[in-house]
Amino acid sequence: MGVLAGRTALVTGASRGIGRAIALRLAADGARVGVHYGTNRDAAVQTVAAIEERGGGAFALGTELGVPGDARALWAAFDEHAPGGLDILVNNAATGLYGRIGEIGEDDFDRAFAVNAKAPFFIVQQGLERLRDGGRIINVSSGVTRIASPSTIAYSMTKGALEVLTHTLAQELGTRGITVNTVSPGIVDTEINTWLADPAARAAAAGYSAFDRLGEPGDIADVVAFLAAPDARWVTGQNIDATGGSFLGAVLPTG
Repeated sequence: MGVLAGRTALVTGASRGIGRAIALRLAADGARVGVHYGTNRDAAVQTVAAIEERGGGAFALGTELGVPGDARALWAAFDEHAPGGLDILVNNAATGLYGRIGEIGEDDFDRAFAVNAKAPFFIVQQGLERLRDGGRIINVSSGVTRIASPSTIAYSMTKGALEVLTHTLAQELGTRGITVNTVSPGIVDTEINTWLADPAARAAAAGYSAFDRLGEPGDIADVVAFLAAPDARWVTGQNIDATGGSFLGAVLPTG
């Protein structure tokens, strides 16, 4: 049996990309996984099918995030499938926002914060009564919070807020044995990054990492799986850099 056998997990934004990889990995470790999606039901159903084909358990639930009442709607949908409670919550769903400070409009700014920061806050707030003692909360942030990235300034701000949520909740929930951590990916090869289709851009992005390659969804899912497992019981309030050593320092000539 897997290390997560008997546990129930919820992964937001799990129909594609990193979220899908996380859902598959947690299910492979024995958890029954709630595969949340915003709009792409077909992709979520395919993720559930992939889990079940491998002998795991999963269910799909669709609710839009970033709108009034989003957390309440999500938990109502979750309760229909798993009324017994929750052990692992992964706040993965997010929306991107590119543009320098003079290029960002208020509506886009508000939308990014609503999905990336406000939704996780209230999902946790309203989920705590369902989350069992000894549970796990894992927030997916981004490596852009530790560097200056003018073209993603607003997006970076949303993820910075998520990281504050992490260490503050870790302090508050520690007495219940609940760990709260962040995983911060770098550039990951998923369909959302359509700009990676350009060979020059792809090569440049790979060069940011010490390993000279792009991240894969499974690279991130494996880190999340560790934090969700019993072995991570003494790790809380941490931001795990999963960027593949991106931007560690200047790359000096070797010749």
